[in-house]
Amino acid sequence: MRVRSSVEQATRRWAVSWIGLALALGLHVADEAANDFLAYWNPLVESLRDRAPALPLPTFGFELWLGGLTGAILVLLLLARFVRRGANWMRPVSYVLAVIMLGNGLLHIVGTVLQGRAVPGVYSAPVLLLAAGALLATARRHRRVSGVARSAA
Repeated sequence: MRVRSSVEQATRRWAVSWIGLALALGLHVADEAANDFLAYWNPLVESLRDRAPALPLPTFGFELWLGGLTGAILVLLLLARFVRRGANWMRPVSYVLAVIMLGNGLLHIVGTVLQGRAVPGVYSAPVLLLAAGALLATARRHRRVSGVARSAA
C-alpha cells in the first residue's frame, strides 16, 4: 500500500474543497432561484442607482442570471482539474473565489438581520461560508506544505 505524501494529501484536500465550494455555490443559486432572488435584487439595485447613479450594479432577467451562474459553476468544476494537479496559479484564484463567496454569504445573513426577514439565499449562506472557509484553509495549507517540500528538495 502506497503512503501519500503530505503534498499529495494537501492537494487532494484542496481539490475536494474547491469542488465543495462549486457545489455549495450551486446549492446557493438553487436557494436563490427557489426564493425569487431577482424580485429582491433588481428593486434593490434600482433603489441604489437612484441614490448613486454611477454605481455599477446590474439588474438581470431570470434566464440570463441563471444561465450565467450555471456557466460559472461549470467553469469552476472544470478548473478543479488544475487544482487536483496542484497548479500554483490556482491558489490566488482560490483565495479570491473564497473571499468573494465569504462576502456573498455574509451579505445574505446581514441582509436578513437588517431587514428582519429571510432574504433569498440566506438558507444556503452558512453552507457557502463553510465551503469558502474550507477552500481558504486548504489552499493555504497546500501553499505551506508544497513550499516546505520544495525547500527540502
